[in-house]
Amino acid sequence: MAKQITNKVSWVGKIDWELTKFHGDELSTMHGSSYNAYLIQDEKTALIDTVWQPYDKEFVARLKKTIDLKKIDYIVMNHNEIDHSGALVELMREIPGTPIYCTKKGESIIRGHYHPQDWNFVNVKTGDTLNLGQNTLTFIEAPMLHWPDTMFSYLSGENILFSNDAFGQHFATESLYNDTVKQDDLMWEAQKYYANIINPFSMMVSRKVKELIGMNLTIKMICPSHGIIWKDNPKQIIDKYIDWCNEYKENQITIIYDTMWQSTRKMGEAIADGIQEVDKDVTVKLFNASQIDKNDILTEIFQSKAILVGSPTINNGYSYAIAGILEMARGIKYKGKKAAAFGSYGWNGDAPKMITAHLQEAGFEIVNDGIKKQWVPDVKDLDDCTEYGKEFAKATK
Repeated sequence: MAKQITNKVSWVGKIDWELTKFHGDELSTMHGSSYNAYLIQDEKTALIDTVWQPYDKEFVARLKKTIDLKKIDYIVMNHNEIDHSGALVELMREIPGTPIYCTKKGESIIRGHYHPQDWNFVNVKTGDTLNLGQNTLTFIEAPMLHWPDTMFSYLSGENILFSNDAFGQHFATESLYNDTVKQDDLMWEAQKYYANIINPFSMMVSRKVKELIGMNLTIKMICPSHGIIWKDNPKQIIDKYIDWCNEYKENQITIIYDTMWQSTRKMGEAIADGIQEVDKDVTVKLFNASQIDKNDILTEIFQSKAILVGSPTINNGYSYAIAGILEMARGIKYKGKKAAAFGSYGWNGDAPKMITAHLQEAGFEIVNDGIKKQWVPDVKDLDDCTEYGKEFAKATK
């Protein structure tokens, strides 16, 4: 069912309440998601984006109930990952000659995905326009937010920014708008989306947001391609992106660990005690990397000014769960955060040293060489860990 946004713009996407994983198994989506597509019906009609490939036939069938497909004059593809372009093949079977407006790199990606022979591509760049009658679409290239083909489309008259992945979040709601959902859940998912997907490209985010502000556009709504529409104070998510792209951190220290026989856990808890003895105001959180969702942990790291990573030494290395978190952290490219390592061991205690090297490679500022304890820590060992936590807190204040 289409949902009317303004007199001329309708939402024609798909709400996916069942989605729990995205990008394969790389991203958890605990609040579901949506694939937002938009239909502009002016003197000319334009479709903004489509939906994920598993819903292609459903999308086209539902679109037919909203409009005679032959009345669609233009298709605008702001970004061509399969969750947005996935219904194109099914749609183009119905309206094969319809021009597809996208960036040059967007055309290349569509061709790479679907290998079309005769689709009518129109390449656009920043400042190009498409007149629809009373309203005009202006295209704004936004490369690496978060693919090289990404662009925004701004609809004058209606004052809507169609931003694709930027300003979005994996969040399912039938009510569409930001002021109709639980705000804590919404902002957590918006930050989680930024921390896990957009953060590697924060330099590009900073430039693009400044450019967007400099264009002095009147923006009444921001319509992303996942999650809610920012209708109530849409500027708030732009302000959040300004904060998040600038080496974001809160007064938080996060301790991430894995444990075999609880020794490393006990060390982490003793370190946490030491931190809080020195700094009553700092938020300290502990997460077992083998038990807690990896993307939630990465979001907590994004919020933190410093982290501690702990693992027992296993097969001359560290645990599978810690290895995964560290590798994902390397790709996310955190900036301006401090770190150190800890761990327990039996006959070989190399895990903290190896974790430290990986943290340094991932861009963290290493506070010290970390701490390790053999076998099960006794009272003195745990006291040492508490003292270590105190020193870490002082070094990260």
